[in-house]
Amino acid sequence: MPTADLLFWGLAILATFLVGASKGGVPGVGILAVPLLSQVISPVVAAGLLLPLYCISDWYGLWLYRKNYDVWNIKIMTFASTIGICIGWATARYNSDELVKLMVGLIGIWYTIDLVLKSRRTVVEPKPADVPRGLFWGTICGFVSFVAHAGGTPFQMYVLPQRLEKMVYAGTATITFTFVNALKLPPYWMLGQINLQSLETCAWLLPVALFGAWAGFRLTKILPERIFFRAVETALFLVSVKLIYDAVSHWLA
Repeated sequence: MPTADLLFWGLAILATFLVGASKGGVPGVGILAVPLLSQVISPVVAAGLLLPLYCISDWYGLWLYRKNYDVWNIKIMTFASTIGICIGWATARYNSDELVKLMVGLIGIWYTIDLVLKSRRTVVEPKPADVPRGLFWGTICGFVSFVAHAGGTPFQMYVLPQRLEKMVYAGTATITFTFVNALKLPPYWMLGQINLQSLETCAWLLPVALFGAWAGFRLTKILPERIFFRAVETALFLVSVKLIYDAVSHWLA
């Protein structure tokens, strides 16, 4: 097997495992999948290849978290994300991956820095779910999810301040993105990002995605709640830095 093929399959397996682990509840790791795979193939091709794996892992995660979720958050986020996906589809020919990465990265950096500053001044009180904030962040979530599978950051911006119990947080995220990712399938197919060849590759990677979801769920269950949310916030910061770095590097190249 050529070295290039070995590198592709090695990165594809790692990216697929991260996709599965994110659906099992491990925070922040799923967003790393497309950047990883983009080291050997086009980001557009990588997004199309991974979407069916996201969707299948979603359904496994849906079963794992069938008793842990917040209905009101799911209703708000899925409605708003639908608007964002429609905007992403309508503007697909004009979207710049780098601009979206920069925007998402800056949002994540701003949130984590603000969170640290607030925690030093006083105890951060939980914010209840509300429609205006949910519509705003949900629309951004749907848009950047369509463009770069990066909807986790806007989702966290809206849901993290609520300080939900960790399993409820993970279940709410899993159910929300089950809907979001399924809604992306038809436009991805019509845009040619999903095709028979990519589906064949997905079939080989499917067991890795399911194992990742199982492993992620087990890890989420045993992590203490304080450590879990520190992990979410740390992952959000690191991923945001990575997204900004990728965008700036592309423009400077």
